[in-house]
Amino acid sequence: MGYTVLLILHLLGATIWVGGHLVLLFTIVPGALAARDVERIRSFEHGYERIGIPALIVQVITGLLLAHRFVPGVWEAFTFADRLHTLVAVKLLLLLATAVVGAHARLWIIPRLNADRLPGLAVHVALVTTLAVALLVCGALVRG
Repeated sequence: MGYTVLLILHLLGATIWVGGHLVLLFTIVPGALAARDVERIRSFEHGYERIGIPALIVQVITGLLLAHRFVPGVWEAFTFADRLHTLVAVKLLLLLATAVVGAHARLWIIPRLNADRLPGLAVHVALVTTLAVALLVCGALVRG
């Protein structure tokens, strides 16, 4: 698969992932917190997961392929030898952090979600959104 196709797929995935989390953080979560309404979150999650999770998978696959084009072997990025190696390494670390926070939310917070636990979920949403934006910024800096 060519570089341009990989980049376009990666950017489409980022658009869905980052955009969806920004919508969740700034429109859905505040209303759910104010109303103490768990169903607002569940409803959004139900619809968003159908496109958000595949978008994340596309991003991970295309991101690793793109990273390998910039830093063959990818693990070589952790030498932090130059700006490009550092950006690739930071993106990989941000991806790992996203996976950890997402797994914690998916396995412990969402299954037990109730009105009292909404603030904890809000923190997770803010953290995943921040990580998503940081991934986007690092990606933009790769070519900048």
